[in-house]
Amino acid sequence: MRGVILRETGKPVEVTDELAVRPPGPGEVRVRLRAAGVCHSDLSMCEGRLPARLPLVPGHEGAGEVVELGPGVSGPPVGTHVILSWIPPCGSCALCLGGRPNLCVSVRPPSSTVTFEGEPAHAGLGVGCFAEETVVDARAAIPIPDDVPFDVAAVVGCAVLTGVGAVINTAEVRPGSSVLVIGCGGVGINVIQGARLAAAAPVLAVDQVPEKLEAARAFGATHVATPDELGDAVRELTGGLGFDYAFEVVGRSATIRQAWQATRRGGTTVVVGAGSRDDLVTFNAAELFATERRLTGCLYGSGDVRTDFGRLLRLWRAGRLDLEGLISRRITLDEVGEAFTAMGSGDVIRSLVMF
Repeated sequence: MRGVILRETGKPVEVTDELAVRPPGPGEVRVRLRAAGVCHSDLSMCEGRLPARLPLVPGHEGAGEVVELGPGVSGPPVGTHVILSWIPPCGSCALCLGGRPNLCVSVRPPSSTVTFEGEPAHAGLGVGCFAEETVVDARAAIPIPDDVPFDVAAVVGCAVLTGVGAVINTAEVRPGSSVLVIGCGGVGINVIQGARLAAAAPVLAVDQVPEKLEAARAFGATHVATPDELGDAVRELTGGLGFDYAFEVVGRSATIRQAWQATRRGGTTVVVGAGSRDDLVTFNAAELFATERRLTGCLYGSGDVRTDFGRLLRLWRAGRLDLEGLISRRITLDEVGEAFTAMGSGDVIRSLVMF
């Protein structure tokens, strides 16, 4: 089986024909990948900023077709088109029953699903989308209608749910609220789309790459600024009070502080970016007490993949959500390394591996 492998953290990924996937066991399904998005979190795992076990098959944003069911599995049936979820909900734990299935930790990724040159390898975030096939827990394969293109479906699996969900689910932004978005990559663009869906105004997009700011305008930002211009923008757009909601979509302590300081008294700062464990953010007790700002994390858009994937696709069908526009280029597995390099250029929102 052909796929991408990372042998050593910080080294380039390789493309190999020496991968093999085992048959699905009880409660598992085998999925043939049709499309997989190249997400910045994949690059962070390859570079060591996010933890990952080696050797690694990266990729966690994918869509494909169920081709085999494990023993005792009744569905989704063979032939079903699915989006893969890297946090599949068990449906019965306290978190799932309490309406927080994105925080479920009861479904463990299947073990020993893939080998590389005959030795065990590891699937990125339990999914390992940068390979022709993968074996996942059946609850991680979320059925979608057959007429949804696989490339459109793939981006819903991470970037769209994370970004739009941060606005709709996590922050519950109200119409007319002022919104700041720091970081206009694939997820940040979808935060902006979420703000547009929520009828927020104004929506300020901040990034240091001019091409990303142009894309932000196209997807719904009413204003754009570089990081150096943020202070002036706060004064111009909010009278110096700060934004009702500030979304940090970079995952670094410096930009988290920027977002926090640009949030008004009583406002909400949402950390969407996946940061490193050793990058510490400092707050003093007085500012937490005196400003009554709320600081919250956002994992997987606080979503429920069982219903939110369908909800996002309905918005796409209605013309309310631009999914095709997110796809900057369609590539092969051989071009994944180049796609990682292209992430910082500003010319690419999302690269899609097509199988």
